[in-house]
Amino acid sequence: MANEVVVMKNVSKEFKVLNRHEGLKGSFQDLFSRDYKIVKAVNDVSLTVEKGEIIGYLGPNGAGKSTTIKMMTGVLEPSSGEIEVNGMVPYKDRTRNSENMGVVFGQRSQLWWNLPLIESFKLLRDIYMVPEKDYKDMLELYKSLVDIEPIIHKPVRQMSLGQRTLSDILAAFLHNPGIVFLDEPTIGLDVSMKAKIRELIKGLNEVKKTTVILTTHDMGDVDALCKRIIIIDEGKKIYDNDIDHLKNYFGSYRTLRMRLEDGTWEEQVIDEKKTDVMHVIQETQKSHKIKDIQLEEISTEEVIRKIYEGSKAYE
Repeated sequence: MANEVVVMKNVSKEFKVLNRHEGLKGSFQDLFSRDYKIVKAVNDVSLTVEKGEIIGYLGPNGAGKSTTIKMMTGVLEPSSGEIEVNGMVPYKDRTRNSENMGVVFGQRSQLWWNLPLIESFKLLRDIYMVPEKDYKDMLELYKSLVDIEPIIHKPVRQMSLGQRTLSDILAAFLHNPGIVFLDEPTIGLDVSMKAKIRELIKGLNEVKKTTVILTTHDMGDVDALCKRIIIIDEGKKIYDNDIDHLKNYFGSYRTLRMRLEDGTWEEQVIDEKKTDVMHVIQETQKSHKIKDIQLEEISTEEVIRKIYEGSKAYE
């Protein structure tokens, strides 16, 4: 389909890992050992991502997220299966594939440390051969979405973490790529800067129709940006649908928060189909005096946690 930016069909990635021995003698044995085991980092994953979507690609550490992204960007070749990004096989045509993508991974900045931000932008403009009009139009778009005047002439080394992250995201979109990969874009940032970066990503997506694949552990990012999420665990895709669909399966769940006499809060996630809320409150009152009660809808974070814990309620 012309609208599909990413297509993966039964993609797996295996790594051969040495079974290591302990101690100095074991280290020497390892030099000549052929005792390997096969680890499947990604196991038979199929998915499609359409133009203009913002996808939350979620999973616990070691689930296979980074390996999947590396295959999409062409850094790794799948062990089996088929993958296309922007109509190309990434690992076969890494140069052309790289020209039409943007990346912000961890703290690996693509900006020049000692140069003002605007000079990094000019260098990236030349590297990607961005026409002058398109470059100026993009700078005007940036100014309309976020106040870049305080940082545009500032050397990157003098920026705060939040300013550097903001700048890296601007740099990733500068050449108007078809797809942008964002890895934990708000990690370590304060609430104000998180909100600013989320608004920037949302604005660039709406105006440029750029497809965004977002990996994050911050459910605030997911709630603010993603209509659809894909969850991977132990290399396997375990969920692929919109957030509302996921929450509907947990519609009977509530988060009960009770403030006790000593000022501490006790929190429980309750399935109202199985447990009566008043019964929980009455049982708690037998041992603690309750000063305040809050009953809230289950959060996205709690839903994801329940899936990680092995709940099958979403199926």
